[in-house]
Parts: sequence; structure tokens; C-alpha cells
Amino acid sequence: MAQEKGSGELVRALDWKGAFWVAAGVPPLVLFSIGGIAGVAGKAAFVVWMISMVMGFLQSFTYAEMAGMFGNKSGGASVYGATAWLRYSKLIAPLSVWCNWFAWSPVLSLGCAIAAGYILNALFPIPAADSQVVLDWMAANAGKTAEDAVAALTPALRNWEAFSIGIPGLGNLHFNSTFVIGVILMLIIFAIQHKGIASTAKSQKVMALIVLIPLLLVGLVPILTGAIDSMNVTNIVPPTAAYSGEDGAWDIGGWTLFLGAMYIAAWSTYGFETAVCYTAEFKDPRTDTFRAIFYSGLLCIVFFFMIPFAFQGVLGTSGMLAPGIVDGTGIGEALGGMVGGGRVVTQIFVILMILALFLAIMTAMAGSSRTLYQGSRDGWLPRYLGHVNEHGAPTSAMWTDLGFNVFLLALASDATGYFYVLAISNVGYITFNFLNLNAGWIHRIDSGHMERPWKAPTLLIGVNTCLAFVNALFLGAGAKVWGYSNALISGAIFAALILPVFWFRHYVQDGGKFPKEAYEDLGLAEGELGERKAGILPYVALIAGVCVVLWANWFFQLPE
Repeated sequence: MAQEKGSGELVRALDWKGAFWVAAGVPPLVLFSIGGIAGVAGKAAFVVWMISMVMGFLQSFTYAEMAGMFGNKSGGASVYGATAWLRYSKLIAPLSVWCNWFAWSPVLSLGCAIAAGYILNALFPIPAADSQVVLDWMAANAGKTAEDAVAALTPALRNWEAFSIGIPGLGNLHFNSTFVIGVILMLIIFAIQHKGIASTAKSQKVMALIVLIPLLLVGLVPILTGAIDSMNVTNIVPPTAAYSGEDGAWDIGGWTLFLGAMYIAAWSTYGFETAVCYTAEFKDPRTDTFRAIFYSGLLCIVFFFMIPFAFQGVLGTSGMLAPGIVDGTGIGEALGGMVGGGRVVTQIFVILMILALFLAIMTAMAGSSRTLYQGSRDGWLPRYLGHVNEHGAPTSAMWTDLGFNVFLLALASDATGYFYVLAISNVGYITFNFLNLNAGWIHRIDSGHMERPWKAPTLLIGVNTCLAFVNALFLGAGAKVWGYSNALISGAIFAALILPVFWFRHYVQDGGKFPKEAYEDLGLAEGELGERKAGILPYVALIAGVCVVLWANWFFQLPE
């Protein structure tokens, strides 16, 4: 792997601390769906975050071991795990990489949609129905209602939409003010990352310190000052129905809602595995790899435990269901209120929220683009994605990420599309996690000859294999919880799009052979995939996983 800029390959310019700061965009992901999960899980919401975070931390040890085996690869856990499946099916390996990418990549569009909402609220606010400006308008327009006043005083830009396009089975693409601002934000982030991973890490460190310290205080202040209302965090039960705000019971419907919350929470809490996306850019991958993911995991434990607990303890279920909390655009104001700040403090938190979104988006673009890059180098994705610029940044992959997210931004530019994108993309993320956690034990059997700078306890590899099937349960039961009965099917269809992509690369561009380096990474002769020492067990795991998904989808039903 290249050591210098201008070599046409990734550059080893990062240590574990740099990767830690790049991955520091994961904790703010809690703010993406904290309201949605509260609506689905009710009083059990903060428990969902805690359980999910513990699962993510345990699973990371499997990923850490696999990442250490491939010190010359980038792209993250999906790439390292995909190599385990290569002996058993040429299709499973690229499926793992593809699913990870289309799960992570939407952070760009979803984050930019929320950030655009903040910017619009700050520059072109919609007046509250009880505000003085509304009362004055009503006084000047006798016989008119507050609703009439709000409609008349709402800035035209808030309702502006150039046009929209309906896509059957998917939704509507909205080309509105949110879309335009979101695209501008994406281009700014692209420009920062164009200068390479070292420059990205420095920018992330500055933003992380600015964002995470105040966010930590928001979690601590209510706990230390006694502002937590015990009634909000006791009698832990799911709601009677999604967003009902009323206490339900632990029946089939209640468990379905709980599992649906676990399904979406995984998208955020497992995300710190992105810390090992940069193995090929580590100065010393033997030591940097484990440290990067371990300390990133500890950071996430603090935030994913504390922030949801503090939010729920202060705001309660009804407060968590406020429209601004559910769609993310009112979280900055809520943060200011939780620390007892006035208008100035609240505005500061609004600015911090925009920076927090930038932090998460930077993390997503850095990781997902390298997944595409390595997929190209390993012969799974089109060749053009393997290009890097003079700074060692995978710009072709970054442009692809950008184009894909411009499309998703149009889909997520209204409130209904936001969670639809999230629910579909998470089908890919849970699929990737299932394949990768099983890849841990497959590598132990088939690639025992490969050096492992850090080796996870065998018991933990076994526990994580069990968690793979728990994730399959979340997928089957939870994908339909978010208001889209076809989310599981839509996600599966999108996952299947890798088949023609891989066919083109492998059989058209490469003549049915993988690149030489793909074999060398496994310590095998060119053209030889080695003995399938695990026998039929990987196939048994796949069939069992599908059965769990189908059974969970049939058994768990939403409350009537």
C-alpha cells in the first residue's frame, strides 16, 4: 500500500487516534432517530438504546479480529468478512459489501435533510400559532383564524417546490428548498474530504470537540441536578400503538414494536465499526486497528446510554413525540431547554446540532466511499470505483456516493420519506451484520493459517454468532414497524441489485476471475479459492437466517 501522495493508491497517513476522530460522527446518530424510537418503543425507548449498544460493542470484537487479518485493505468490516464467504459463493461476498454500503451511505442524505431543516428554521422560520406576530396579524385581519395567520406569514421558500416525481413502489422525489440546501451541504463535505483522510481526520477532531463536549453536558446536567422524572423511566412498557404515547403491554403487539425499535437503533449503535474502514491507511495496522474500534466503542457507550436516558427522563413520552423531536429539526431547541438555557443558549445548541450532523455525514462519506473503493479493488464492484486522487482520496467512489444521495435526498426531503429511506437502508445493514458475524467463525475454520494481530476470545466469537440470528429476528419483525409494510421487500430488492453489478464486473470486465491481490490476501494461489473446511455449515447458517427472518415476519404483528 502506498506511503506517499500522488501514487494512485490510498495513503498510510492515519493512526488509531485519527480513525477514532473520524468515527466520532457516530454518537450524534442517536439524534437522527431518538424521537422515532421513542414513538415506537414508548417508555422502553432508553432500554432499547442500551441493549442495542451492548450488542454493538460485543459484535465489534469479531470485526476487530477480522480487520487485523487484512492490514492492506480498506472499506471496513463488510470487506474483511466478505472474504470468508468467497469460497462458498461468489455472490455472497459482494452482497455483504453492497448491503453495508447502501446502509451507511444514506447518512449523507438523511443528515443533510435534517441540517437543511435547521437552516430553513433559522433563516425562514414559520411563526408559532401563539406568537405575537400571529396575534398582530389576526388583529389586523378580523375574522381570520390563527391557522390563516400562520399560512399567510409562512415564508414562501418554506412551501416552494420546483416539481416532484412519483416513482411507483418507492415514493415521491421532491425537488424543494430542503433538497437545494442539502445538495449544497453535500458539496461542501465533498470538498473537505477531497484532500484525503488526514485532512478529514483533522476537521473531524475539531468538530467532534465542539459538538461532543456540550452533548455530554446535556446528558450529565439533568442527571446531576435531579431533573430526571422517575415516572418517565419506570414502568417500562411499549406503547399501545406506534406514536400513541399511551402505555401498552408486553403482548405480541408490544414485542413487535420493541423489536422494531431495536431494528432501527442498530443502524446507529453498531455504526462505530466504521473505525476499521481505514486499515489500509493506518500507519501501523497491527496495533491501530483494535485500538480504533475499541475506543470508538467506549465513546459510543457513553453517549448512547446517557443521551436517550436524559432525553426521556426530562421530556417524558409526550415530549419525545413532539414533531420537532421525531423529525430531528427541534432537537437543538430541546437540548437548550434541558440545560435550562435561554434563547441565546438554545440558538447555540441549534448551531451545534448542524455541526453534529456535519460530523455524522463526514463519517459516513469517509467510510462508505472506501467500501466502494475496496469492493472495486477486490473485483466485486465496477473498476472505475478504484480510482484515487493525488491526495489518496477515493474520489470516484465519493462522486458515486454523492450522486446516489442526491437521489435519496429528493426522496427524504419530506417527513414521510425520511423514515422510509431509513427503514429500507437498514435492511441492508442488518443483512451485512448477519453475514459478517458468521464470517468470524468461518475465518477461524478456513483461514486459521492467517496471522491475527489481535484475536477475540473464542467464546465471544460464539456469542456474536448467536447475535447474528438475534439481528435476523430484528429484521423480520422490525422492518414493517415503521409504517411501510413493504420495507423488507424493498430492501431485499435493493440488495439484489448487486447481482447485475457484480456480473458485469466479474464476467464482463474480468472474464470470470478475481484480481490477483484478492487471492494473495487469503494466502492462496491465483485462481484457487482453497478448501471449504467449514463444509455445509455456512449454507446451514444462511438457510437458518432466512428462516428466522420469515418466521419473525409472520409471528410478530403490529397492535390492532
